[in-house]
Amino acid sequence: MKLGIVVLEGPYQHEASDTAYNFTVAALEKGHEVFRVFFYHDGVNNATRLMVPPQDDRHIQKRWSELAEKHNLDLVVCVAAAQRRGILDEDEMKRHGKDANNIAPGFRISGLGQLIEAGIQCDRLVFFGD
Repeated sequence: MKLGIVVLEGPYQHEASDTAYNFTVAALEKGHEVFRVFFYHDGVNNATRLMVPPQDDRHIQKRWSELAEKHNLDLVVCVAAAQRRGILDEDEMKRHGKDANNIAPGFRISGLGQLIEAGIQCDRLVFFGD
């Protein structure tokens, strides 16, 4: 089965990101294809490379980045939601005249068309969060 995952909540404030991550891992282990993970609304906060959780806590962004690298996952961050929350890649940094970017490895910024494409291409689009 080809799956699309949508994460609507940020890390550490809601279990949606943890649950989405665990669901994605389980789906991959069962042999399903994960077409794309789309981070929307506060879910874009999962993509900042600047989070520094305590050493004895899980590192949600690092988990997603490592999973993307291991399985060649497409982790897409909604551009409008990211800009509202200060999540920028190199291109958005330059476009808006900012002096830094903070997107984590494995994530990329794009538009809602990527979510629409996932809905069209996938057998199931699974949402995590409110």
